Amino acid sequence: MTEILEPLPPVWRIALPHDPVAVPMARALVRTALHDLRAAADGDAAELLTAELVTHAVEHTQGTGPIHLVVERVTAGCRVEVHDGDRGRVDVNGKGEASHRGGNGSHEAAGTPSGNGSRPTPDGKVVWFTLPALP
Repeated sequence: MTEILEPLPPVWRIALPHDPVAVPMARALVRTALHDLRAAADGDAAELLTAELVTHAVEHTQGTGPIHLVVERVTAGCRVEVHDGDRGRVDVNGKGEASHRGGNGSHEAAGTPSGNGSRPTPDGKVVWFTLPALP
C-alpha cells in the first residue's frame, strides 16, 4: 500500500542574533522568504512589521539567545512570527492586536495586518502578524 504524504507547509525558519544587527537582516530575509515562498503579500508592509517585532525583541527582552523569524505562506497571504526566549508578556489590546512599547510605529504606516497577536511558548513567547494576499 502506498502512503500519501501531505506536502509540508511552505515555511522559512531563521535564527537571528539577539543584537540590533538582526533588524536589517530580518527585513532582507522576510522579503526574500516571501519571494521564495511565492507569498502574494505586500513585501514593504512585511518588512516594516517584521522590523518592528524584531526591534522589540532585541530591545525589550532578556537574554542573549537567538531570536527566531518564521515566515509562512498561508491561504490568506503570509504569516510572520518572531520568537524570543523572554517569558515576559506582550500586551494585547482589546482588538487582539499586539501592543508594543517603544518602536517607531511603522506598523501604522504599513497598514493594518489581517491578524496579529502573541502567545507564550515553552521557551518564551511568539509575536505574530498575518498579511492578506494582494489582489
